[in-house]
Amino acid sequence: MITPEIPVLQESTNETTIHSDVTGEFEDPEVKGRKRRARGPGRPPTAKKARRAPGEKGRLAASGRANQGRANGHHQQNGEVEPVTLFEVVKMGKSAMQSVVDDWIESYKQDRDIALLDLINFFIQCSGCKGTVRIEMFRNMQNTEIIRKMTEEFDEDSGDYPLTMPGPQWKKFRSNFCEFIGVLIRQCQYSIIYDEYMMDTVISLLTGLSDSQVRAFRHTSTLAAMKLMTALVNVALNLSIHQDNTQRQYEAERNKMIGKRANDRLELLLQKRKELQENQDEIENMMNSVFKGIFVHRYRDAISEIRAICIEEIGVWMKSYSDAFLNDSYLKYVGWTLHDRQGEVRLKCLKALQSLYTNKELFPKLELFTNRFKDRIVSMTLDKEYDVAVEAIRLVTLILQLFNCFRGSEEALSNEDCENVYHLVYSAHRPIAVAAGEFLNKKLFSRHDPQAEEAYAKSRGRHSANGNLIKMLVLFFLESELHEHAAYLVDSLWESSQELLKDWECMVELLLEEPIQGEEGMTDRQETALMELMVCTIRQAAEAHPPVGRGTGKRVLTAKERKTQIDDRIKLTEQFIVALPVLLAKYSVDSEKVANLLQIPQYFDLELYSTGRMEKHLDALLKQTKFVVEKHIESDVLESCSKTYNILCSEEYTIQNRVNIARSQMIDELVERFSQSVEDLLQEGEEADDDDIYNVLSTLKRLTAFHNAHDLTKWELFGNCYRLLKSGIELGSMPEQIVVQALQCCHYSILWQLVKIADSSPTKEELLGLRKTVKAFCIVCQHCLTNVNPSVKEQAFMLLCDLLMIFSHQLITGGRDGLKPLVYNPDTGLQSELLSFVMDHVFIDQDEENQSMEGDEEDEANKIEALHKRRNLLAGFCKLIIYDVVDMNAGADIFKHYMKYYNDYGDIIKETLSKTRQIDKIQCAKTLILSLQQLFNELVQEQGPNLDRSSAHVSGIKELARRFALTFGLDQIKTREAVATLHKDGIEFAFKYPSPNGPDYPPSNLAFLEILSEFSSKLLRQDKKTVHAYLEKFMSEQMMERREDIWLPLISYRNSLLTGGDDDRMSVISAGSSSKTSSIRSKKGRPPHSKRRTEEENVDSTWLNRNDTIQTPAVLHTPQLTSTVMRENPRQAAEHNMEDQESERGSESDFVQNPQMQMTWLGQHKLEEAHRKDRVAMNYMKARGGVRQPVRSHSLMEDDAEPIFEDVMMSSRGQLEDMNEEFEDTMVIDLPPSRNRRERAELRPDFFDSTAIMEDDSGFGMPMF
Repeated sequence: MITPEIPVLQESTNETTIHSDVTGEFEDPEVKGRKRRARGPGRPPTAKKARRAPGEKGRLAASGRANQGRANGHHQQNGEVEPVTLFEVVKMGKSAMQSVVDDWIESYKQDRDIALLDLINFFIQCSGCKGTVRIEMFRNMQNTEIIRKMTEEFDEDSGDYPLTMPGPQWKKFRSNFCEFIGVLIRQCQYSIIYDEYMMDTVISLLTGLSDSQVRAFRHTSTLAAMKLMTALVNVALNLSIHQDNTQRQYEAERNKMIGKRANDRLELLLQKRKELQENQDEIENMMNSVFKGIFVHRYRDAISEIRAICIEEIGVWMKSYSDAFLNDSYLKYVGWTLHDRQGEVRLKCLKALQSLYTNKELFPKLELFTNRFKDRIVSMTLDKEYDVAVEAIRLVTLILQLFNCFRGSEEALSNEDCENVYHLVYSAHRPIAVAAGEFLNKKLFSRHDPQAEEAYAKSRGRHSANGNLIKMLVLFFLESELHEHAAYLVDSLWESSQELLKDWECMVELLLEEPIQGEEGMTDRQETALMELMVCTIRQAAEAHPPVGRGTGKRVLTAKERKTQIDDRIKLTEQFIVALPVLLAKYSVDSEKVANLLQIPQYFDLELYSTGRMEKHLDALLKQTKFVVEKHIESDVLESCSKTYNILCSEEYTIQNRVNIARSQMIDELVERFSQSVEDLLQEGEEADDDDIYNVLSTLKRLTAFHNAHDLTKWELFGNCYRLLKSGIELGSMPEQIVVQALQCCHYSILWQLVKIADSSPTKEELLGLRKTVKAFCIVCQHCLTNVNPSVKEQAFMLLCDLLMIFSHQLITGGRDGLKPLVYNPDTGLQSELLSFVMDHVFIDQDEENQSMEGDEEDEANKIEALHKRRNLLAGFCKLIIYDVVDMNAGADIFKHYMKYYNDYGDIIKETLSKTRQIDKIQCAKTLILSLQQLFNELVQEQGPNLDRSSAHVSGIKELARRFALTFGLDQIKTREAVATLHKDGIEFAFKYPSPNGPDYPPSNLAFLEILSEFSSKLLRQDKKTVHAYLEKFMSEQMMERREDIWLPLISYRNSLLTGGDDDRMSVISAGSSSKTSSIRSKKGRPPHSKRRTEEENVDSTWLNRNDTIQTPAVLHTPQLTSTVMRENPRQAAEHNMEDQESERGSESDFVQNPQMQMTWLGQHKLEEAHRKDRVAMNYMKARGGVRQPVRSHSLMEDDAEPIFEDVMMSSRGQLEDMNEEFEDTMVIDLPPSRNRRERAELRPDFFDSTAIMEDDSGFGMPMF
């Protein structure tokens, strides 16, 4: 029987019980330790040795072994002591675990007390404890007393212990640790584990340690106990097998005739069977003790790693010894833990179940569990942890396969269950999509009757029997109404259904065959879907990487994958070189199908046209492509045709000349037709009919599509297109579609001319000619900005932005000085028109947009498309600002909308602001203050000069200023001059217009100082004095003495300059709090007295120098405010002023040269904030702990636990955004990972949260079935 405490040893003589080595199966009649109930006499205690190094102290050995220099079978060699403790031996891993265990067994046979002491210290040291159990403690102290003593000696300075330490050495240690326990039980299974001493001691020790408050003890002992249990399960399984064999031998002997029956053998078999049964009972007793004493408590431990260990091992037990463990009494623990809050534990549950469902023989025992927990498993396919979701899908697939094998037509999963998995094939996370594709393949694409399908295929003349499966794939794709991404579906099925997806011959046969009488053929929609899927499979085979948005990029292919890719490309080329012209001929009138089919040639191995003597198929393809160009004017079809010609014209292939001739003939015909139709249209003028307009438009669309990918400059298309545009401007009657296409064609023509000039040595005439062309086209585009049609205006704006970028000063970089005559800089008028266009068409109210879209059936889709267009317009203009094509001041009109349109354009504006600051910090600061001034002026025009400082409009401007201030970052030295310039411009603006009511009233813009105060925290202390001196230059003595409410902006701004800069928000502040922070700062940041300021009265500033030198007084007293301010204790005010005076004595050079002084106040501020958050967190935890305490009867799982609710302590979204903005342009700060902080994904809703499994004990008392 397993006792809860370590047995107290009795001292006696040196006799020990020696167990003989067992070489056969239960050959020793004295194998059972129960026959030796008298404890082996212990050895007399040896003299107490001096305290040794951790891991070695208390290690005792018999005098004979000590004289031989051995410890655990290891010698001393060359004066160097090899590892002498079990912990060191296992940690080093140099010896085979079999020999280590054999040495320990040998020492146990000689003196089991010493050997057990070694084993106990092994577990203690593996937990990271520095203490050692001595022989006196082992003999005289109870289990709980020993553990308490070891807890006191535990090193609490570090939370790490061997099982959690990083690095390959400790990872190897964990595996060695587990291996040691397994080998120990395996080697002792025939004798020692039955002596009722060794196992009693070990199990009692591990049970006590697993109940400890110390995480390291609990974690290590639980792992040891679970591995011990696994080893015992293997022993019990072997015993069960031996019992069955013995029983069969006994039955066979007993069934013999009496004359042939050997009674002696029967008695031996009966005796052996009895011994095996007794051994089995004792092993089961041990397993029961481990399971009830450790597993039942630890599988719901507060530490997820411990829970994961328990679940992982119970899965091993159920798989290896299913007769004993695969029943509802044990399965319920796995089922309950499927609701665990930690993904690691849920993952172990799923993997444990997968190992069971892969064995078809275990299905009958799993049927009840499946019915009970199937819904939970299906719901886990949507788990927020990707790894968990993948394993859940694989488990659902195994369940589906098992039910198909055993239940046939009876469905294990409902249609709703299957649909939950089906749509995951469109997931952006590829492992999830691939697992869902495997499920889809097993569910829908498995042949039910292969012979019948092959017979049907032969009857239809098909070479492949996959026709029905491909049709089913098409139907599935069409029914996936939520998604229309064929490439994602193909990629999901690629690993599981590759043979089906590469059956292009069958796909072509389905597209080309005609339905027989009485059979329903494929619909037009199905044919389109099949073509789309077919093109996606071709792309996947040719490129051998997932589609865009799924995966981290192109990976390097292995040699095998590369060979497969080459073979697939040859196979598809051979198939479609012949089939593609036929398909184009059949579907030439269908634009959508043709656009899909014309994507195929880009994946061809074009060498096969020459090497395979297939030029006739090339001619057929070119003929069909030309026919498509003549029949269609849809942009996607024409782009596909243009791309096809471009690929076939590649210079590295011998077919280039043949294709080039065909292309030139086609372009000649189009240009001739276009020239004639233009002449007809211009001659008729306003009297032109629809046919004339259609002829021009259709031909122009075809030429524009080809001009995009082909150099058509020798056909001089620019002239006719420019004539159309000029005519449209002069007459105002040109159709909008013609204008859009003409603008685009002119743009392509200019770009091709530039490419031609850049690649050669152009003459001056060529350069001037191109410059003249560019200028003329820009003037036309500028006129089009005022066109009444939105599409014309947007096209003209985007082309203008692109051309101004291309022909800007960037053109001559990289050694292209010869292109300098082509540089084109926009004049002020053009810049103003571009900016006005952005203001009128980008920053529009949502209400106006909604009104313009009323009545549209696809309202949301149109809104998204319109927003995308507006973002493109804004990005095009912002590029001009970033690359200094237009003045940076134009950015003020953009920046002022940062807050109002943050959701739509916040990322674009923020990036623009960041880039402009990198170009010119001072000019960027001037632009920021200009944007705030514009907003302020707009508000004054709306509300008048007497602004309501508490209104939402004023608060919005202040919030925008605060955001702008955050973008300056933490490096005040880096942004010093820019911030000072910003304050200078702000002060000048505030005092620009005196009050019309006289000097007794504040200037008209004085309220702007309250907005400007948001930037005061970004000033260095010396610069604050300089800015204050500059402010006083605009102030009269009368202004300094005014305390009325209308003067509060001035008072607030002065306060922000007089404080130490300890608060980011410098509106009217508490004097008491400012005195405290100033005191802290002055104490830490005070310079040495030897470095006194020698020029204290002189303030040197590049922008302050005017007519005289301004002297700043040494002490500036804060004026007494009359309202909206917390009054200050006079004593505190005096201390504040003294400390400020003391802190200002350091010189500016001292401050710059002393980095510690620069960051003192900021570091102190952040330190105080951290302490405050820690206090809040501690109070919160205490409060929660106080609420939770009465709920539990055992405190073990809470006292050493990571709180499951810690994510409520995280910062709000707004605070995180502010922090990101503050850090953006200065430095990259890697925040240290918090021990209790979850991954960012944890912030997403947890749809599968635990239903009280970790919060309420009552949940485990309910019956499962």
